[in-house]
Amino acid sequence: MPELPEVETVRAQLAPVLTSRAFASVEILDERLTRPFDPRQVAAQLQGERVAAVDRRGKYVVVRFESGLVLLVHLRMTGSFLVAPREELPEDPHRRAVIRLDNESDVAYRDVRRFGTWLLVEEEDLDEYLGARLGEEPLGTTFTTKQLARRLAGRRAPVKAALLDQRAVAGLGNIYADEALWYAGIAPLRPAGSLDADEVAGIRRGIRRALRVGIDRQGATLSDYRTPSGARGSMQDEFKVYGREGEPCSRCGTPIAKTRVAGRGTSYCPECQR
Repeated sequence: MPELPEVETVRAQLAPVLTSRAFASVEILDERLTRPFDPRQVAAQLQGERVAAVDRRGKYVVVRFESGLVLLVHLRMTGSFLVAPREELPEDPHRRAVIRLDNESDVAYRDVRRFGTWLLVEEEDLDEYLGARLGEEPLGTTFTTKQLARRLAGRRAPVKAALLDQRAVAGLGNIYADEALWYAGIAPLRPAGSLDADEVAGIRRGIRRALRVGIDRQGATLSDYRTPSGARGSMQDEFKVYGREGEPCSRCGTPIAKTRVAGRGTSYCPECQR
């Protein structure tokens, strides 16, 4: 599933393509993309809209229009965009929508598993909608040790499960939670509420480090993820624990182990993360 680094990479590549451009036409090919709203009505609303900015909040791509309308795109498990000159998009059985811009460019949205969503909201409703679902941005100035400690305080759930709660850390997912906990030297099954201030500070640093490396590498391509230019990310070459079970830990040499936390496969070093 695309996490913050993958979504930020998508945003960064879409921004110069979409900003100041108008949607000449929009074709939504899968009714699940906009459910429960009629895809024809959503396409009609988007037609003619001019993009003011392309932002990100958590795992959402936030496309803001000059009219005050906002398109929220959640890629879920396998959503991605591809940009190409007009009429040069390759054939794709998993294409779910096509945006034709006013400069002879096409932007396709594809989604193998069909879990991704497009939602139109008014600018005035955006903060309330996202605020109810997302916590602080982990790379922002408001993501402090005290703020994270408040989110984790009193929780009996494993710290890995607590970090996957988007109301605790916006945009963090399974891969980067494992990486962050390795950097911090914290066992993923440790009860979240048992952490002291220094340990929370270490997790905060670990989260930020893992996410920054992920962004620098343009995300991780394990299966379907591609950037809007069609390139693969390379974060998978930098993993410290994720997907490396049985391989030696780069810090201590102990074989990486794997367990399950909140139903998610979880990789860790049994020596570094006791």
